[in-house]
Amino acid sequence: MNVQVAIIGAGPAGLLLGHLLYRAGIDAIVLEQRSPEYVLGRIRAGVLEQVAVDLLDEIGVGTRMHAEGLVHGGFDIGYGGGRSRIDLHGLTGGKNVMVYGQTELTRDLMDARAAAGLKTVYEAEDVSVHDFDGEKPRVRYVKDGVSHEVRCDFIAGCDGFHGVCRASAPKNILRTYERVYPLGWLGLLSDTPPVSDELIYIRHPRGFALCSMRSRTRSRYYLQCSLADTVEQWTDQLFWDELKRRLDPASAAALVTGPSIEKSIAPLRSFVAEPMRFGRLFLAGDAAHIVPPTGAKGLNLAASDVRYLARGLSQFYAGDSHGIDTYSERCLSRIWKAERFSWWMTTLLHNFPEANPFDQKVQEAELDYLLHSPAALTSLAENYVGLAFED
Repeated sequence: MNVQVAIIGAGPAGLLLGHLLYRAGIDAIVLEQRSPEYVLGRIRAGVLEQVAVDLLDEIGVGTRMHAEGLVHGGFDIGYGGGRSRIDLHGLTGGKNVMVYGQTELTRDLMDARAAAGLKTVYEAEDVSVHDFDGEKPRVRYVKDGVSHEVRCDFIAGCDGFHGVCRASAPKNILRTYERVYPLGWLGLLSDTPPVSDELIYIRHPRGFALCSMRSRTRSRYYLQCSLADTVEQWTDQLFWDELKRRLDPASAAALVTGPSIEKSIAPLRSFVAEPMRFGRLFLAGDAAHIVPPTGAKGLNLAASDVRYLARGLSQFYAGDSHGIDTYSERCLSRIWKAERFSWWMTTLLHNFPEANPFDQKVQEAELDYLLHSPAALTSLAENYVGLAFED
């Protein structure tokens, strides 16, 4: 098979890139190791910056998002038994974020790709990438016991942190930067109305907590926990009891509890791989970077990566290679700013096992300064809604 671009990975990054290329008249195939059901079963966050919303509108798949998504003009920080609202809309000159579950976004992209009759291969096993240091890259995979080879101009590695693409990059060129945090997030999904119309980030002596939602009838809650904890030891009742302890009294009284649909523990990590281009192999999304979920940047960084990549490839086929030549530099400038913000939000709101009394007092002073400084609040709001592109 011959295509212009082979996309490895059918998560949001790969599917979004595929549809952007389709709209630009570029022939691409998407290869995914897992089944469609597995991909849709991943429970992930869903706070979208304007760039992600604009991209979905650009490719014509934003209808359901606008009908069912929740536009948020702010969020609350719970601290000291009370709550302070961060007015994103007012502090940024009218910008908002959209709460729309990543599962729903992925479903929309899958449906759009199927409706357009575009080629997607699920359960593609033993995927490997070859000859991307030359002008004729190849991708090999096995489907239903039969070996296949895709010949292409470019390979887009949208296959996540554990994917084959970054693992295939030359070790003498690839550089990685990582911070692993000594804590985790215990998440619970339930068919209960959210405790608040907007997200609540909570700084509490017992640990961080987050109240979020997927819709007006489905809630997603998180508790900071030890990495030694297991999901099995956290019954639903224990979870709800602990969440109430960390909420302010009014929110605790308003909390509606119910059976969990899903519970999981996620470790927190900051990770960046540089560069993001190796000849004709490009990395995008989680293949190149991971951020702690505190800043709501993971999905949005993936969207900005593929925005740069799709435009660069479109320019290449029009005779201009500047976009792909500067792809890594442009992406990394944005990525490191998001990494900084996510690290800052994480260190501001969590309790760290190694922290001493001085560290704790500094953390409290930082939060007190933030909540009483218009300049600091503006900086927080600008980063949360998404920084402007440097095109």
